Amino acid sequence: MTIYVGSNRADAAESAISKTVRAFKPIKLKALEVGHSSEFIKTLFVQFATNTEVRQLNGMISQAAEDSSHYELEPHLSLLYKKMPAVTRRELADSIKAPFSEVSFDALKAVRCISPTQSRADVEAWRVVATRTF
Repeated sequence: MTIYVGSNRADAAESAISKTVRAFKPIKLKALEVGHSSEFIKTLFVQFATNTEVRQLNGMISQAAEDSSHYELEPHLSLLYKKMPAVTRRELADSIKAPFSEVSFDALKAVRCISPTQSRADVEAWRVVATRTF
């Protein structure tokens, strides 16, 4: 699930995750809907409700990474990365019924991404730079 986009420095990501993960236990979020957008990395996605824990985690990562990107928290889980017509995206989103109403997240990964990510090759170039479990 994407909860923060910011610093491009691997050392900052590692440090931020190490500092923040100690203060957290698994986070449960309510699934709101399956949405779609024209953004390549959010073609189809599950949108989650925010709660105090995920807002705190987002803020702590931003602060620990010393990042000022002003990322707007919209926790989501991308289901598909693809360029396709809006009508097709809408039909697909409307046809998907998530088999869960709540999801528990028990790990963090910092991923270095090409920004903006616009193709399969960009996604294949992503690299995990830090991982921590709660």
